[in-house]
Amino acid sequence: MTVFRAKDFSAERAWDSLDIAQMNGISVRMHWTDQPYSWHVNDGQEVFAILDGQVQMHVRRADQKEVFDLQTGDVFFADVGCEHLAYPQGEARILVVEHVGSK
Repeated sequence: MTVFRAKDFSAERAWDSLDIAQMNGISVRMHWTDQPYSWHVNDGQEVFAILDGQVQMHVRRADQKEVFDLQTGDVFFADVGCEHLAYPQGEARILVVEHVGSK
């Protein structure tokens, strides 16, 4: 058993992570960031849980773009083929659950 305290986690570079667990091909990681990620589409489903901070999640579908303001405690689900960009508003800690090796 291990307890992870999100507020205590930081990293040297944006999007560095702490591996929490790997279970039946699924990885669970805690990320620290203060910078946006890049637009991308994962090769599998992905769950983001905002543990600390605020994140604007940008989503593109065809020619439309939506922005969701995520607060501490909010969860975002990206299905296969969902093009998205996570843009933290200051420092954020995010729990990401996805297939091991997902890109």
